[in-house]
Amino acid sequence: MIQSYKKKYTLEDNYDVIMIGSGMGCLSAGSILAKEGKKVLILERHYTAGGYTHVFKRRGYEWDVGIHYIGEVQRKNSPIRILFDYITNSKLEWADMGKIYDRIIIGNKSYDFIKGAENFKNKICQYFPSEKEAIDKYISLVFASSKSMGKFYASKVFPKFIDKILGGFMKKEYLKYSNQTTYDVISTLTKNEDLIKLLTAQYGDYGLTPKKSSFAMHASVVKHYLGGGSFPIGGSSKILDTIYPVIKKASGTILVSAEVKNILVKKNTAVGVRMIDGKEIYAKTIISGTGIFNTYEKLMPSEIKKKYQFQSRLDKIKPSVAHGCLYIGLKGSSKELKLPKSNLWIYPDKGDHDECVSEYLNDFNAPFPLVYISFPSSKDPSWSERYPGKSTIDIITLLPFELFSKWENTKWMKRGNDYEKLKKTISDRLLEHLFKHLPHLRGKIDHYELSTPLSTKNFVNYKKGELYGIDHDPNRFNQSFLKPRTELKNFFLTGQDIVTAGIGGALFAGLITASAVTGKNLLKKIRSISKITNTD
Repeated sequence: MIQSYKKKYTLEDNYDVIMIGSGMGCLSAGSILAKEGKKVLILERHYTAGGYTHVFKRRGYEWDVGIHYIGEVQRKNSPIRILFDYITNSKLEWADMGKIYDRIIIGNKSYDFIKGAENFKNKICQYFPSEKEAIDKYISLVFASSKSMGKFYASKVFPKFIDKILGGFMKKEYLKYSNQTTYDVISTLTKNEDLIKLLTAQYGDYGLTPKKSSFAMHASVVKHYLGGGSFPIGGSSKILDTIYPVIKKASGTILVSAEVKNILVKKNTAVGVRMIDGKEIYAKTIISGTGIFNTYEKLMPSEIKKKYQFQSRLDKIKPSVAHGCLYIGLKGSSKELKLPKSNLWIYPDKGDHDECVSEYLNDFNAPFPLVYISFPSSKDPSWSERYPGKSTIDIITLLPFELFSKWENTKWMKRGNDYEKLKKTISDRLLEHLFKHLPHLRGKIDHYELSTPLSTKNFVNYKKGELYGIDHDPNRFNQSFLKPRTELKNFFLTGQDIVTAGIGGALFAGLITASAVTGKNLLKKIRSISKITNTD
């Protein structure tokens, strides 16, 4: 059972590794390091562990806050499945979402993204028969970009002197794709703006529009889902539930309500952390998974921050988009309510994605540029056993932090009537999108509540309520400091900021951080173990 720091949990005098934050990056690195014989202590400021993998329960319902679908885990020899199996001792199980994983709705037109690369291509060609050559080239570029990704991220593990020798060669191919925007690449293949809008309809999965986002980020998301989508059986909390026993077996632990004030540094070496109550805990290795802004602005001693000019680095990157999520509970099973497994991506008919976002940011009453609807109770085959006669829906849209900034210093659930009125207005608008496409659900809703960027700031500790850490623009991939190693000896970074957005990116960030800490090729080791296990 995960303990609370506030309940005076008995701590060891020393740990091998202290990790700040309990998101996917720290959970992944923590499990891998535990298997390397390290005693790991994970410290989480929230009262629930798991970061974006955690769930919350209210009025007899359960909602996953960050995981809506994962790609490539149905293929047992895929890198992401191999890694998930390794860190959970193969205890985490997955349910396939089926043939159609995403349904794209633009105005009154609907398009299906179908599982399988060839199936996907053929379906898009049915919608745009005169664009077959462009679609073929597009898929080829998606695969080529994704293939070049391995060397790029492998180079992040290198010590500084090796990176100087081999880094340029290892990164060159990937940077060819990452230094171009998504729109610039696709618009060389076709001038059909309707096709471009469709092919870039998953931009919400990384939070940046086609004319601003890096094509490499776009390509990795598209490739990730071409084999279909899956959902963890039992909900996303099963990720933590299956990882924690691995950490615990190596005498490690996770503490919640355990806020770190700052990192302890002696002679340019990280030696421990100081808690918010003043207690000091020591370890041979310190890892931060709280995001690059939190780490350097809040946790780093001022003299170290100044010495290495960390602020000048932060000036080169930007926080990603903020969002809101409407969590809905319904009486009736998913089968009774005819809820699909496929996600719905809903867009205005007029304008490209960048124009729609720009119009919305200038006028909040303009149409939402993106509305994403997910049906978690349909995706999880164990749901009906855990919550019989109930269902859930999540609706997500972009919500600028500035819209809520005047309530920034108020407390959660006590922000006042004006705040609640604004939430009600947004909720009603989102519900109308749901009822337009699933009209039979009108009158079926039992409970709903809206999270805003302030909710994200409160629970996940991102200062602007950002969903994906830092922006995935071309500039991001040229920042050499976005890697596990830092100038401080024994201090490392992990999480989506050093790889890419989402659970998959954070998962692999944990791997490369663990590799940097141990100096071992852990991917090679994990693959070897996987081959033996699968042969058996």
